Amino acid sequence: MRGGHPAVDASMMQHALALGEAVRGETSPNPWVGAVVVDDTGVVASGATEPPGGRHAEVVALDAAGARARDATLVVTLEPCNHIGRTPACTARIIEAGVRRVVVGVVDPDSHVRGSGLAALRAAGVEVTIGVLEGEVSRSLAPYLHHRRTGRPYVVLKWAQSLDGRTAAADGSSRWITSEAARRDAHALRAESDAILVGAGTVRADDPSLTVRLGTPARQPLRVVLGHAPPHARVQPCIELAGPLEDVLVDLGARGVLQLLVEGGASVSREFVAAGLVDRFVVYVAPVLFGGDDGSPAMRGPGAPTIDDVARGRFVSVVRVGEDLRVEVETQ
Repeated sequence: MRGGHPAVDASMMQHALALGEAVRGETSPNPWVGAVVVDDTGVVASGATEPPGGRHAEVVALDAAGARARDATLVVTLEPCNHIGRTPACTARIIEAGVRRVVVGVVDPDSHVRGSGLAALRAAGVEVTIGVLEGEVSRSLAPYLHHRRTGRPYVVLKWAQSLDGRTAAADGSSRWITSEAARRDAHALRAESDAILVGAGTVRADDPSLTVRLGTPARQPLRVVLGHAPPHARVQPCIELAGPLEDVLVDLGARGVLQLLVEGGASVSREFVAAGLVDRFVVYVAPVLFGGDDGSPAMRGPGAPTIDDVARGRFVSVVRVGEDLRVEVETQ
């Protein structure tokens, strides 16, 4: 497949994307990468990144392809690594396998890679094509890419609300605004996150466990409390942090947290928004009405003083989940 064909490259990259997404939540702090080995007859083999310490996606696919990898094309969502970490360099394995061409979705911004993988392949005579479905791959790997570029986790702020924008009734009751299907979906969001953060006030008021209660998760996210949690709170054991939110994020980034899910409360949510630290909003909207202004809002505290000061983003998706809507907005 020398030279390739744009439509085939895109189709194979879509396949690789799906493979990577299937292992999301299992690979962190490594990225969830997918890879496909393809020749003139079609797909030869495929693979995805294994849990930390295991093989990278390229090696999984090449091992499955065996001798058929020679003169074939390797399609991979992220630039192959060119350094020795927990595992040997993927570029060396690709060259050794005799792959003729490598198709890459996005360049890896990690300081150990950052184009060196592509350079090593080209130096060995391997044809390299980059930027295939770059937008889609970048969205899939957004937490990893953001972490490697900034040292901080990708922040997802999530809440559930009524149609008229309330998260709880005047007496504080909120179970259950959304349907069981939406709550299951929210647990899937927890499962793909490396850490969940709430304020100490939420811990005292609701005593949440902040665990994934959906099937058998590959791992439980770290539980983070802004402030101090009571010693017998269900969130224990947890990480207790304080200080400027930027410093909190740097601390969590150093711990290998790629995606942080912020679940409130209302004051903490407003602080993240006011500081411009939210990368994505996930809001579950239920078809219920409180019918007044005495219920709890999603954020508490002063907001934008004028329309010129509001925080703006873009809708990524609006999906029906059971009886509710899941609305996603990106800020960047």
